[in-house]
Amino acid sequence: MEAVRNLFNIALSDIKTMSFTDFLDIIIVAYLIYRVIWFVRKTNSNNIAKGIVFILIALWLSYIFNLTMINFLLRRTVELGLIALLILFQPELRRLLERMGRGFSSRRTVSSPVMEDAIAQVVLAATEMSASRTGALMIFERREKLNSIMSTGTIINSDVSAELIKNLFFNKAPLHDGAVVIRDGRIAAAGCVLPLTQSTNLSKDLGMRHRAGIGLSEQSDAVVIIVSEETGAISIAVEGMLKRHLNESALDKLLHAELIRENEESSRTSQLLNSLKSLLKGNAHEEHKKNI
Repeated sequence: MEAVRNLFNIALSDIKTMSFTDFLDIIIVAYLIYRVIWFVRKTNSNNIAKGIVFILIALWLSYIFNLTMINFLLRRTVELGLIALLILFQPELRRLLERMGRGFSSRRTVSSPVMEDAIAQVVLAATEMSASRTGALMIFERREKLNSIMSTGTIINSDVSAELIKNLFFNKAPLHDGAVVIRDGRIAAAGCVLPLTQSTNLSKDLGMRHRAGIGLSEQSDAVVIIVSEETGAISIAVEGMLKRHLNESALDKLLHAELIRENEESSRTSQLLNSLKSLLKGNAHEEHKKNI
């Protein structure tokens, strides 16, 4: 018990001597570790991650036990493996860097009443299309712009209304096979072609419409609403995860949680960043005064 108390006192004294930059350093490292774990889970790279850990442990053991030849071979393997990983995960790494760049870019926040109305119309359209078993794919664009997706369809640029959405997905309409993209609370494009997911862990009863919706959610931060033509079931795909068999109330709650909350949090994030900038400027000013 005394040893635990001493250890606690040592840790407490270390915390007291830590500066703001030390805390910032810890937060950044923790965030990077979290992003690596997230990247491994999202890209289904668990087996690759286990192999990398095994090689690193073997490299460490070969160094500890002075196994010169094995250590040399493992070091060369790690060097070549880094190049191989860059080639293997090139698309994922590119999307990750794009997201990081877009995260620092300014974003115009949509007013809540506009998004509220768009959500209400989409929920109404999805519910009615579910009852009539009309297949549909509707996308709410968020931070990541979907210009490349929109270029595959037809530009609409109109207010969101349930009647217009139902007409676009009417089975004899020319644009019914594609997806509708909603940007800033307005229908931006229709008849858009989406990338299919490469995941092999999906249920076999999911058709091309669901695989396309999941595929886009894997490659962007968009919220994708899917209405099944075979069963009429309503689903939402977000970040590669599919939530199925939603009723009208559940769909409305999920869309509010993903879209309205994001708009509110974006303003809070901006305020936090501004406060952090002011704090760093204040610290820099104090250091300058000390040097003088």
